[in-house]
Amino acid sequence: MAPMTVLTRDEAQARARLLDVHSYDIDLDLTRGEEQFRSTTVIRFHARTPGDTFVEVRPAALLSATLDGRPLDITSLDDNRLPLAALTPGDHELRVEADMRYSRTGEGMHRFTDPVDGETYLYTQLFLDDVQRVFAAFDQPDLKAVFSATVTAPPAWTVLGNTVATRVGPPAEGRWKLPPGRPLSTYFVAFAAGPWHTVRTEHAGIPFALHCRRSLAPHLDADADELLGLTRRCFDRFHQIFDEPYPFDSYDQAFVPEYNFGAMENPGLVVLRDEYVFRSAATDTERQTRAVTIAHEMAHMWFGDLVTLRWWDDIWLNESFAEYMGYQVLTDATHVTGPWTEFGVSRKAWGYAADQRETTHPVAPEPGAVHDTAAALLNFDGISYAKGASALRQLVAWLGEKDFLAGINTHFARHRFGNATLADFLDSLAGATERDVHAWADRWLRTTGVDTLTPRITTTDSGWELTVDHEGTRPHRIAVGLYDHDPDDPRRLTARTREEIDLPGPTGPALTGTGPRPALVLLNDGDLAYAKIRLDPDSHDTALGALSGLPDPLTRAVLWNSLRDQVRDGLLTPGAYLRATRDHLPHETDNAVVEGVLTFARDQIADVYLPADHRDDALAILRDTCHDLLRRTGQGTAPGPRLAAVRTLIDSATTDAALHDWLRAGTVPGGPALDPELRWRVLTRLAVLGAVTPDAITAELAADPSATGREGAARCRAALPDPAAKQAAWHSLYADDSLSAYLWTATAQGFWQAEQLDLTRPYRDRYHPDATALAARRGTALAKAAGNHGFPRPHIDHDTLRLGEECLSGTEPTPAFRRQLRDRLDDLRRALAVRYTQ
Repeated sequence: MAPMTVLTRDEAQARARLLDVHSYDIDLDLTRGEEQFRSTTVIRFHARTPGDTFVEVRPAALLSATLDGRPLDITSLDDNRLPLAALTPGDHELRVEADMRYSRTGEGMHRFTDPVDGETYLYTQLFLDDVQRVFAAFDQPDLKAVFSATVTAPPAWTVLGNTVATRVGPPAEGRWKLPPGRPLSTYFVAFAAGPWHTVRTEHAGIPFALHCRRSLAPHLDADADELLGLTRRCFDRFHQIFDEPYPFDSYDQAFVPEYNFGAMENPGLVVLRDEYVFRSAATDTERQTRAVTIAHEMAHMWFGDLVTLRWWDDIWLNESFAEYMGYQVLTDATHVTGPWTEFGVSRKAWGYAADQRETTHPVAPEPGAVHDTAAALLNFDGISYAKGASALRQLVAWLGEKDFLAGINTHFARHRFGNATLADFLDSLAGATERDVHAWADRWLRTTGVDTLTPRITTTDSGWELTVDHEGTRPHRIAVGLYDHDPDDPRRLTARTREEIDLPGPTGPALTGTGPRPALVLLNDGDLAYAKIRLDPDSHDTALGALSGLPDPLTRAVLWNSLRDQVRDGLLTPGAYLRATRDHLPHETDNAVVEGVLTFARDQIADVYLPADHRDDALAILRDTCHDLLRRTGQGTAPGPRLAAVRTLIDSATTDAALHDWLRAGTVPGGPALDPELRWRVLTRLAVLGAVTPDAITAELAADPSATGREGAARCRAALPDPAAKQAAWHSLYADDSLSAYLWTATAQGFWQAEQLDLTRPYRDRYHPDATALAARRGTALAKAAGNHGFPRPHIDHDTLRLGEECLSGTEPTPAFRRQLRDRLDDLRRALAVRYTQ
């Protein structure tokens, strides 16, 4: 799947000046075999002036094309562009018939056969420029049109789409009709077909439904009440805060296999990765992440679907808004507790990391900076999501929620079913407030990097004063938390007060107080700011001694994040972070904090930031921490810190005896039982340690022949410390091109192990040419996987850095692979700096 010719911003603007697109009538025949399907498209459009343009289509075979009934020369198809020359002003009808390829990489029309029961499922993923893999289109977001479709599928299948699909004709013909709905951008068109298991209900006069493949039916049914309850509460909350009612005729959520993203906001048919249908135990944080995704995608129905960006430089408007509203709506309207704690621990960490790499970019790039669709794809990162959401949270704190929502509702009213830009959005907000939102946007949205806030506490005759050293240029509204030691327990802290301040503020101290200075002065208590937070020396000592004694989990999260940032910046040794983990994490009750700290300690401290000869000691500290967590959580405790501790305990094992005992017993002492996810995790760790045979992996796969079982087996086989196993895994990754994106990722995850540096070093030297060729050959999804999961992360040395830099100096890497490789090398430089400054 070679990269397509990309659409430039200038080309899109020229075509938008020339055309008004009225409607698409799409006919798909999904009964023509396992490799291809037939696609017929009729596009009705109007040309304003005489001119030349093109329509995008990426066929296996272009069969015919007619314009106003006249045949076009199909041999003129140039890559993915069919020319439409010498258009005359007026209305036109274009008809394109083609055979299209099914995808195994989640792009276009993805085809998946469930290994459990042999049933096949299809679904589309048409973002950002993959529409042309399914039907011919003027593929840009500002040429909205009305879509209708007819789909032919095997008779036993159900067809889903943006509007409610109904059978037409005799059932044996398998014909389905999807009526026209509201105007949509091309990338929102969606189809799904297969023998879906479905749970239906209705709310506020709108049909709701959940869909999954049949082998997951018991697991979906077990969670259906929770999922539909969340959907109803989010739906009702959005109707409380938005004047515009839900703009589409149904709300289906389809959990689909081998999906590359978390979810996609197709109007009327949201698709979500079917890992969200939990077949094994899930922590509270994992359930909360699923809930956030549900709220996030529903927010898109207004911001993204109702009002759509004009060009991809404003993608942050879609994603940042949905990210912010997802967390806020869960906080306001559901039973989910502490969503902003999880946001601070995981999502903001993603944003901070992205914003400190050399590939950082503004939340809102300058007009013209995103010059084509390939460049647009590079900006789907922690900046567009987490940093943008953090900026909106600051904006709400600065404007007030009432004025913010008033501006949002004005924006929806002005641009409903149309397209809008950042300037339009800011104009709508400006009409609801006297504050200068355009100046705010320039400082928050057009700049890069992370500000740093450092407190300085001085004593005075009457008490103490706080001043803040502000490294950066953005204004911040933050809360300052003041805490004292509990007189009865010095390991506990009690809140003295919490004061809100603006930075930059008036000259002089930001805050003053009488009496003794607080034991802990915490900037950004409540985590409203997007900034790195430092501690004054006394507060630092207090935090290391009493972090777990703070009463609020969000406050504890802010402190843990501060310690993480200090490690990454070389201001706190990795060993000190591990000691804090050992001292405080066993007392932590918030699962998001437990998971975040354990993940950073295991994956970054132990494997990356510490020298290799310190790794076993670090893993021993983590095992002790996890054992202590298990002792403090009783048998039968709801999945949460206990399950997180078990997972890290497995991943940190350096001997195999206990792991074999757990497998034989089918449980960890005191619980939990080893469900499929935990069994594969144990098998993977045993494979890394060389303590499991290929026959044992095959037997486990026979017991769990599911899609995730196949991924587990691929991960285990690639992890075996055996030259033949490594060679076989490398061949499957880079030579035969038969792996789906999911199986490719699982194999790559197993391949690189910190315990196997000598065995994998020759492959480190082969990685860059092989991955570069793969990215060019198999397309964007595999390019990203190769640059991320395929990168030789355990090889933290200057030779790995040199090889990567030599690769980047050439012209061969595709944009998607080049971006991933630049980020991995940036992380490698940071790791080397941390290692050599200890």
